[in-house]
Amino acid sequence: MRIRAGHVRTVALGGGIAVVLCAPLAVSVVAGADDNVLISRGRPALATSNTGNEVAARANDASTVTRWASAAGPGTQWLRIDLGSVQRIERVRLNWSGAYARTYRVQASADGSNWATLYATSAGNGGADDLKRLNGTGRYLRVLATQRARTTGGYALSDLRAYGPSAKVLPAAATPTGSLVSGLDDRRKKERALELVSSAENSTLSWRHSFAYIEDIGDGRGYTAGIVGFTSGTSDMLAVVAEYTRRKPVNGLAKFLPALRAVDGSDSHAGLDPGFPAAWRAAAQDPVFQRVQENARDTYYFNPALRFARADGLRALGQFAYFDAAVMHGVSGMRAIRAAALRTAKTPAQGGDELAYLNAFLNARVAEMRTEEAHSDVSRVETAQRMFLRRSNLDLTTPLTWHVYGDQYRIAQ
Repeated sequence: MRIRAGHVRTVALGGGIAVVLCAPLAVSVVAGADDNVLISRGRPALATSNTGNEVAARANDASTVTRWASAAGPGTQWLRIDLGSVQRIERVRLNWSGAYARTYRVQASADGSNWATLYATSAGNGGADDLKRLNGTGRYLRVLATQRARTTGGYALSDLRAYGPSAKVLPAAATPTGSLVSGLDDRRKKERALELVSSAENSTLSWRHSFAYIEDIGDGRGYTAGIVGFTSGTSDMLAVVAEYTRRKPVNGLAKFLPALRAVDGSDSHAGLDPGFPAAWRAAAQDPVFQRVQENARDTYYFNPALRFARADGLRALGQFAYFDAAVMHGVSGMRAIRAAALRTAKTPAQGGDELAYLNAFLNARVAEMRTEEAHSDVSRVETAQRMFLRRSNLDLTTPLTWHVYGDQYRIAQ
């Protein structure tokens, strides 16, 4: 729960995985009265989920009888086409099956991470949507469906066609790596989340170098230490030292347990000075103490946040937003922020638009942070999580670039 103090406040303005690779076909189909040609047919298709054999490629084949159908249930699903190189996208035709989206976006991306919306509606009525004069550019085309029209089922597209000027090949972006549609239960996605938290808690992406960190940052919580800022004033530091002593009774921190119990709930150092910081740093070299810190992080913050986020139907970005809120405010504080967000938006599990709900959650988080002077720098939200949201990067797909407390960070893959 470390809070960076003394910084100027800055505010930015403002299932399963279905992967089907299809051999690209050299197809040039005239789109109609204009000079555009079909640029999407047979290109590799990816979707967040599918039902049976109704996989992503079924919306991108030569048949309007076959279809892609997502898994049943509320929440966000998407279908993505890899055009092979950066292309001009001027027209998109969609043919929805009965399970259509009331709210959806058509988006383009050069890198599969940062998405620009070419078209958006919250009044979809199914059938055929012929979207012209889109004026987009990207290697990837995505239909992002965020609200169902029906109370049951999922989403289904029988046909998706993208048209552009011709087969002009522009420089291709690097293909994103990792599991695109997984949540933070995926090892690589969790690592990204830990690096994101570490950029705010410890001013580094190398969170494993922070086991020995300890200081009083003047936030009213006493000593702040370790990989997620355990503090002597909020019980979690006490729990970490107690568990370490249970596993390894003879250690340099055990003698400070009575003092940690006495100062819990305050910012006092009584009984901890002058030896406690040095003892913490020495213990941090012990692999047993390192494992205790990691287990405490997951038990007190990561796992509870992930359970709440999954129940709310949130993808990786929302799961991280809950985790980061839990680290700073505790799980009870995260739940209070969630309750405030629910007063203005529904979760995806309730049938709400995921982007709208996450925006409401981040608004509530910022409002809570500003109730304390020590939290007044809200850049860990506004120039990090909010930027990912504005780019529609719900899956925390790399590359990720953000700023925290004036410092820039990047995760390439």
